[in-house]
Amino acid sequence: MTETGIDLVKDETPATPGTPLLEVRDLQVEFHTREGVAKAVNGVSYSVEAGETLAVLGESGSGKSVTAQAIMGILDMPPGRIAGGEILFQGQDLLAMTEAQRRKIRGNKIAMIFQDALSSLNPVLSVGYQLGEMFRVHKGASRKEAKARAVELMDRVRIPAAKDRVNDYPHQFSGGMRQRIMIAMALALEPDLIIADEPTTALDVTVQAQVMDLLAELQQEYRMGLILITHDLGVVADVADRIAVMYAGRIVERGDVREIYRTPAHPYTKGLLDSIPRLDQKGSDLYAIRGLPPTLTSLPAGCSFSPRCDRAREICVTERPLPVTVLDAEGAPVPGRSSACHFWKETLHG
Repeated sequence: MTETGIDLVKDETPATPGTPLLEVRDLQVEFHTREGVAKAVNGVSYSVEAGETLAVLGESGSGKSVTAQAIMGILDMPPGRIAGGEILFQGQDLLAMTEAQRRKIRGNKIAMIFQDALSSLNPVLSVGYQLGEMFRVHKGASRKEAKARAVELMDRVRIPAAKDRVNDYPHQFSGGMRQRIMIAMALALEPDLIIADEPTTALDVTVQAQVMDLLAELQQEYRMGLILITHDLGVVADVADRIAVMYAGRIVERGDVREIYRTPAHPYTKGLLDSIPRLDQKGSDLYAIRGLPPTLTSLPAGCSFSPRCDRAREICVTERPLPVTVLDAEGAPVPGRSSACHFWKETLHG
């Protein structure tokens, strides 16, 4: 019971010991279009532990956000369709649940921070009303109690003069402050897992750092799992524990953040890292991966990245590489590290 009188005790469903907080298994999502079936997510698997941050990286259209929407149960169906796989949260398959069961989990146990705070917030309702709605709907709080809790949340995400600004509308806040409000909404019911979809898009570098530091601090304080979706490797360098790199609906590399930054084992990951501006390379041309991602309705028969890859050979065009465990310099398998590349050793050691 908080000082506002609102009971915030969560309905805890204990997971089996050793079970990941979230486990996505061979997820497949299709969109039926006039041009054909677009395989937006094509066999994605990853897991997140309590208190862990997993960064899911890739260009626009790689399937990052679609995977998140499938986890949240907010995928537009039709035209979207979950064609296969499992999404296990605390050991229970979300895809086998009814919509009523999913609604009890959304917000309470899994929350999402969307990339465009201005379009995600209702422009005709005050931010205090929108924050308080979580407690009115889910906890049966009165308007007074909900407003008091909204002020507490705004204080928690460091919005100055929260008590004076609780009745302000979204357009009266800066982009960084709106993003903090979105974080507050996600934290409202103290979920076990937060999915942050491009949470720093359109923010300047200084505000990006502030938002990411705040997210990391709150995530550790509440021991939440965090899935951070982004196309910017620079954003996740200091906050992620593990990375999953997506390309054309598939995960092409995964592993510990420090290992991947130091020695990428997939040409696409290496290209993303090489394209980050560096202070020690002033005056040099910025690297860019040539070409464009493939059309999802007609994916290449082999490696989807082969048309853009400088290392591509005949086998890359004809045979799709499956994820294999990456070995260290002594030939020992690196736990949790994999690459879906026929020639990952050349990239790793080249």
